[in-house]
Amino acid sequence: MRYATGKGVAHNDEEAARWIRRAADQGHVNAEFSLGVMYADGNGVPQDSALALLWLRKAADQGDARAQSNLGLMYSSGSGVVPDVEQAMMWYRKAADQGEVNAQFSLGLLYAGPGAKQDASQGAAWFRKAADQGHALAQYNLGLMYTNGAGVARDAGQAVAWFRKAAEQGDASAQFTLGRLFAGGTGVERDPAQMVQWFRKAAEQGHADAQFSLALLYANGTAVAKDDALAVEWYKKAANKGSAAAQTNLGTRYAIGRGVPQDAARAVEWFRLAADQGDASAQFNLGVMYANGTGVGQNSIEALKWLILAAARSSGAEQQQYGGARETVRRAMAPDQVAEAEKQAREWTDRRRARPD
Repeated sequence: MRYATGKGVAHNDEEAARWIRRAADQGHVNAEFSLGVMYADGNGVPQDSALALLWLRKAADQGDARAQSNLGLMYSSGSGVVPDVEQAMMWYRKAADQGEVNAQFSLGLLYAGPGAKQDASQGAAWFRKAADQGHALAQYNLGLMYTNGAGVARDAGQAVAWFRKAAEQGDASAQFTLGRLFAGGTGVERDPAQMVQWFRKAAEQGHADAQFSLALLYANGTAVAKDDALAVEWYKKAANKGSAAAQTNLGTRYAIGRGVPQDAARAVEWFRLAADQGDASAQFNLGVMYANGTGVGQNSIEALKWLILAAARSSGAEQQQYGGARETVRRAMAPDQVAEAEKQAREWTDRRRARPD
């Protein structure tokens, strides 16, 4: 393995593969596993899923838990093989029974998720085995199961305990979730300082919902000093990661000049990004800007299209407001223009429904 690690010799993946192949041909299980991984990754050898499967199978048949877990992953994901849940579960189970933590976690996902093999109690049991070994994602998922009462009795205290274990290992989703629990006092005493701390940890790792939540705190002066500049900074981080809510809030800030120079064209850009994701508030604002020609050329058809969509995706007082604006714009338009706007709104909805999640 010295050529693979560069220990005592120049690093050379191709030479490492040749030596590993010699050992694998003699039935050395570690070499068989390593060669399978090299073929899977194309590291030192041409990428070849069939040869990866061959060598991992040889190691797995000798009882190598790492190879068994990797075979489970290949059959689960359909990487180089036809997806086969039965094969995936068989290999994961062989590895998991030996204590292989990634296989335990993967079995938990298969049992906890949708599909013919769904069994929440089995999912929780395998998550627990992996979580007890310190697997952060298993700890987070176990926290979710205690939160929802899926496969285990609902227990807010247990949920918090597992979220905290995952969060302390740096899992951003667990950190964000823990922040929300401290914000609402669910399973813990309400603690604004802890809320801010965990939101910030997740936000600094690029968690978009945490970035948006931190922006809201700075925007409203909740548990932190009010700071429009920091609010905009965190809104931008979340918006650039695709948060529609952050994009809408940024659009509003550019429209009114709060924390940023007023810039109607930039407002339109951010509203459009959020509107394309289906955010009703952004669709309404974009419709109004098209109706008035603010930051964009006046276009009644575009205005009505977005207002139709906004009203359809809202409820209560907002639906009344959006619907009122829609009707105001509609009344000022010719019938053929209305028909075109309605057609474009239907086409947008059809594209949205066809879009994969």
